Order: sequence, then structure tokens, then C-alpha cells
Amino acid sequence: MNHQSMNIRIQAPCPPSPSSPRFHHKTPLILPRVNCSNEVASHVVLHMEASSDVGNSSITMSKRKRAFGWSQKQSLNKESFPLRALMTSSTQDTPASFVNDGKIGVLLLNLGGPETLDDVQPFLFNLFADPDIIRLPRLFRFLQKPLAQFISVARAPKSKEGYASIGGGSPLRQITDAQATELRKALYEKNVPAEVYVGMRYWHPFTEEAIEEIKKDGVNKLVVLPLYPQFSISTSGSSLRLLESIFREDEYLVNMQHTVIPSWYQREGYIKAMAGLIENELKGFTNPEKVMIFFSAHGVPLAYVEEAGDPYKAEMEECVDLIMEELERRKINNPYTLAYQSRVGPVEWLKPYTDQTIIELGQKGVKSLLAVPISFVSEHIETLEEIDVEYKELALESGIVEWGRVPALGCEPTFIRDLADAVIESLPYVGAMAVSNLEARQVNTFYRYIHLFYFINNRCVCYD
Repeated sequence: MNHQSMNIRIQAPCPPSPSSPRFHHKTPLILPRVNCSNEVASHVVLHMEASSDVGNSSITMSKRKRAFGWSQKQSLNKESFPLRALMTSSTQDTPASFVNDGKIGVLLLNLGGPETLDDVQPFLFNLFADPDIIRLPRLFRFLQKPLAQFISVARAPKSKEGYASIGGGSPLRQITDAQATELRKALYEKNVPAEVYVGMRYWHPFTEEAIEEIKKDGVNKLVVLPLYPQFSISTSGSSLRLLESIFREDEYLVNMQHTVIPSWYQREGYIKAMAGLIENELKGFTNPEKVMIFFSAHGVPLAYVEEAGDPYKAEMEECVDLIMEELERRKINNPYTLAYQSRVGPVEWLKPYTDQTIIELGQKGVKSLLAVPISFVSEHIETLEEIDVEYKELALESGIVEWGRVPALGCEPTFIRDLADAVIESLPYVGAMAVSNLEARQVNTFYRYIHLFYFINNRCVCYD
């Protein structure tokens, strides 16, 4: 029997020792490079499901009082990342061997978006043709593209109205290109000459187009960096699964040394950049200390978290806690809450929902609200139209008097420098094989990702 192999190198933070200080440097480790056939992946899932006591494996979150019913605990599999740890940068002089021995490339992965109104329908087709978005039972997978065509044509008129209201197209490509340019400059300033490429999942430049540029330029050391701070199988997972399939079919890529940074929400530079944007926006309110800080994250189907063990919800909650702790160090002690936006289709998504929470806040007497798009690093339709137009209108109708919104990070200097540090810190692990002293928990983290990839290959989850 022929098996298609899966080569995925994923970095994970080291579990902190009991004696570690609360905020400490965590050296990223490269997890073992493993060739997993589909058969092995199935075994991994079965083993994890049998050995993981989800119901009894609760990780206690921060004891900070959360606004309006944010839960105190989050249930996850035992293989989950350790929570409550801030990753500080310790980038020093990069060893010359990592820089001089080959050509370094950085691949930024993002969603993509239509640049003109004529692009909207084909963009939606690409979105819904992705089996990670609408997964049909195996017997009906021949209907994937016809169904995507039907949905994209049906939804295009309304979507075009949204894009028309923000200027006729998504600015995502322009912003991501600018981030790539600034990241390249930051790397050169740190004596790391690297080329930075942009690969989009559903529109130009597609991931496949970026890979062709990488091959043409002769890159032989690649750092893959999804521009999603928190990992989810519906964002980073989908992009990495596509990338894995591209690598598997190309001899050049099979032999390329590479590593993946799956999430980076704990990094100090990212946390400080987010806190700085929030602090700046609070100054525009009449009574800054009374403003409700409203974190709004893109939602995912509840099944991803409860059945597949997607770490997205836990990573999001930890990320919010870390930002609030940074704000406390700046003497900012505002109330805050977290909700999830952009749900579609009949399946249940992560709660609380953003729209419902805004109404509840108004009913509770909140008069000033600052929206923080926590899962987005670039402006696009979810920030410029959904938050700025729809949710603002809903907030004002619900009794909220003062409304503000924190901008997406974009090319914020602290953020870009921290991404550069993340890339540099990953270079020693490009092409590295298994580290001999990895503890079982760290190895299990790798199999957790295999679990996620298996889930999105085998479960039917329909968004629409």
C-alpha cells in the first residue's frame, strides 16, 4: 500500500518548570520531523482520544475577574500548550552559519481578499471550494465545486455591497505586502538578509504562486509564518495543510530545510504593541478609565474546539489576559470582555457572540466601548465593515454613547521588529531533526497538530 507522507516541522514553546518566574524567556524548540502515513495519523487520533480525559483535564485560567460571565476554566486535552507564559525576545547576534549557509526565505501566510468588486464572486468560490470550509461526506465530494459555485453566486451581491462600502475591495493584499517589506527591512537591520514572500489562501498571490517565487529565487532555508497570532485549524491549519500538500508533490520542496511558527500570540513584542494601541485609543474617550475594552475575535465552529481540540479558544483567552496584564503594568485597569464575531451557517460557533454581547453591554448600562479586533493583524472586511459599520451601529442602538475601535497592527514598528525576532529565533531549528531531550509532553504537542490535520481531513463541517 502506498502512503502519502506528511513532513511538518512545528515549533512549540517549552513547558515552564515549576520554579520558573512568571515572565521568562522561553526557547522555541523544533519538534521531531516525522513521516506519518494516513494510517499512522488515524492511529494517533485514536490513541489521543483514548488517552485524553477531556472532561477532567481543566486548565485553570487567570483568577482575574472577567467581565460579564467569561468562564474561569477552559477544558482542553492534556497535550495542550502550557498557559500563562509570556514569550520574551532574546535575539542576539545571529550565528553566521545560519545566515551564510544558504539563502533564507520567509513565507507569510494569510487569507487573501478580493481587490475589486469583480473579484468577489471568484474569491467566494475559492473560499467555499476549500474542504476545510465546507467538508462534504466522502460520497458527495464530487459536489464540492458545484456547491461552491452555487453559494458564491448567491452570496456575491451582498458581499459586493460590503466591499463597496470600504472602497471597492479588500486592502489585505496591500497591507500584507507592506508588512512583508517592513519585515524584510527589519531582518536586514538585524544582519539577516532574507527575502520575504506572501502567500494567500483564497486570492492572489496564492500560496502556489509564492512557492514558485521561492523556488525561482533559490531559497533553501524557509521559515513559514502564518499571520494569525493564534492557531486554529480553520486559519493557520488550512494554510499549512495546503502547504504540506504542495511540499509533498515537489522534489525541490521535499529537500528544502524549513520550519513553521504555528502561533505567536504570547510574544512580548506583540503583546506590547497591542497594549500600546489600546492605551492610545483610550485617550480619545471622555472618561478613559470607565471604557469597556471589548475584544472581538473571529469565531470558529464550536466542534473544532470541543471535538478536535483546536487550541484557538484557549490561546485567545490567554492572549487577552496577557494584554490586560501589560495594561495593568501601565496603570490601566479597565473592565474588559471577549466575544466572537463573523459566524455563518447553521452550526454552533464559539460563544459569546459579538453582536449579542454588545446588546447585553448596553442593557447593563455600559456607555463607552472600545472594540479591539484581537485576531486580525490587518484591516479588511471584518474590521472595516463588520466592526466599524455593523457593530458600531448596533452599539449606538443599544445605548452605548461613545464608541471607539483600535486599529489593526499593520506595520506597527514594535510588532514588525518582534516578527523579525521570531524569524531569527527560529533559524537554528530550520531543518533540525528531533531534539533528543524533548519531554513526552512536547512530543505530544506535535501529535496534537497531527490530530488537528486529521480532523479537518475527515470531519464534515459545513459553514453555510
